[in-house]
Amino acid sequence: MKKPFPPIYYSDYLQLDKLLKSQSPKSDEYGNPAHDELLFIIIHQAYELWFKQIIHELDSVIDMFKMEKIDEKNIGIAISRLRRIVVIQKVLIDQLNILETMTPLDFLDFRDYLIPASGFQSIQFRMIENKLGLNPDNRVKLGNKDYYSLVSSEHKKLLLDSQSSVSILAEVDQWLSRIPFIETPEFNFKKKYGEAIEDILKNEKEIIINNPSLSVEKRDKQLKEFENTKLNFEALLDENKHNELMSKGLRRLSYKATLAALFINLYRDEPILHLPFRFLSYLVDIDENFTTWRYKHALMVHRMIGAKVGTGGSSGHHYLMQTAEKHKVFGDLFDLPTYLIPRSELPELPADLKKELGFYYTGKIKKEK
Repeated sequence: MKKPFPPIYYSDYLQLDKLLKSQSPKSDEYGNPAHDELLFIIIHQAYELWFKQIIHELDSVIDMFKMEKIDEKNIGIAISRLRRIVVIQKVLIDQLNILETMTPLDFLDFRDYLIPASGFQSIQFRMIENKLGLNPDNRVKLGNKDYYSLVSSEHKKLLLDSQSSVSILAEVDQWLSRIPFIETPEFNFKKKYGEAIEDILKNEKEIIINNPSLSVEKRDKQLKEFENTKLNFEALLDENKHNELMSKGLRRLSYKATLAALFINLYRDEPILHLPFRFLSYLVDIDENFTTWRYKHALMVHRMIGAKVGTGGSSGHHYLMQTAEKHKVFGDLFDLPTYLIPRSELPELPADLKKELGFYYTGKIKKEK
């Protein structure tokens, strides 16, 4: 049988002629060749290629979640693509180890030629942050300037378009808000969970008060911590308090979405909830990995240039450390463990709801037996 497609050559398919001619060290151009500038260029080009792949994966997940009714099989596909991003992020972190084979003196051989270019101007990375759902108000400014002010007008438009487009955070909020198991005719998760929390907190307070080994000072300290814990749970169970926190920028997920995410985390052992739990876990992994990458990047910059100002005019590692702290997107999911309770204390699900959360085929076999 004749092959329906013409043969293709490896180098042509990968456009290696273009790719391998895309490194133009500035030190060569100025007649002072710096050996390590090639490494510096290749590392950053590799980053941009991986950023392109991450954007490709994020766009596909966003498209899946735009539908009002999401096909269950798409959850599994989305998980595989988020997992791919997580694995890519590990490569991004490890690439810093390669860059650190360049010493500070090696970097000084060509650093001045780069001014004012900076990683701050990586359009693709800013687009990734926007597609994930980074709040523009939380962005660390560079010299009191907005993040899009130091790029070309063409790139500025791309950034503003991505900032105004739907993010994964917004899509996930809508998806979680539609999950039907939070309140059914037989089961009200918020009510049952609130009752369980009330019993748990009552027992905890009694333990603190009746603990003979505590001094008056330690007892007072633990009671104060107990009141803070109680306030956290009250904010979770009171929609008005939650909305107030949202208005202050202290919460990103809506009230319904937060309850749904908590329900998924608490009842993750139910078969139908396992994939949603993994999906939410990968979002946290992605956020954590970017935080790790920013933090390690900051340490590398400190090691490389000390307290000098960055080539783009930032405060060097101080700026990067600030972004590691403030550029998280899924902080609400990070906070969920605050509200987890032991499996033994979980409100029991009604039989009909457990059946809906199980696998139909397994349930059918049990029924036939």
